Amino acid sequence: MDDYNRTNDVENAPKHGEEDYTARHTDGIYSSRDEETAAELTADDYRRNVTVNNDQTEANTSIGWIALALSIASFFWAPILLGGAGIIVGFIARNRHANTLGNIAIAAGAISILITLFILPFV
Repeated sequence: MDDYNRTNDVENAPKHGEEDYTARHTDGIYSSRDEETAAELTADDYRRNVTVNNDQTEANTSIGWIALALSIASFFWAPILLGGAGIIVGFIARNRHANTLGNIAIAAGAISILITLFILPFV
């Protein structure tokens, strides 16, 4: 097989109505065609800037600690009032991404209210 004749027999790709001009893409690569390409994206290729806002993180955890303190205080004084407040503030803490503290405050407040309503009257 003759390599010289083989390369001369190759046809050019069809233009499909495209004009012969050089287009500049957003990534800076010049091409005479507007092509759609795809590539795999790996964790090494994708780098986003991560900034941590310490003030907001401290505010989220402080609301969670307040909710937990209300729920724990409800075991000793005004269980329905402080337990309900601990549950409400616990949900607020969960909405502000302090999930662990919020969940513990909700559970402790609910346990305090349940003990007050169903166990203490019989003791």
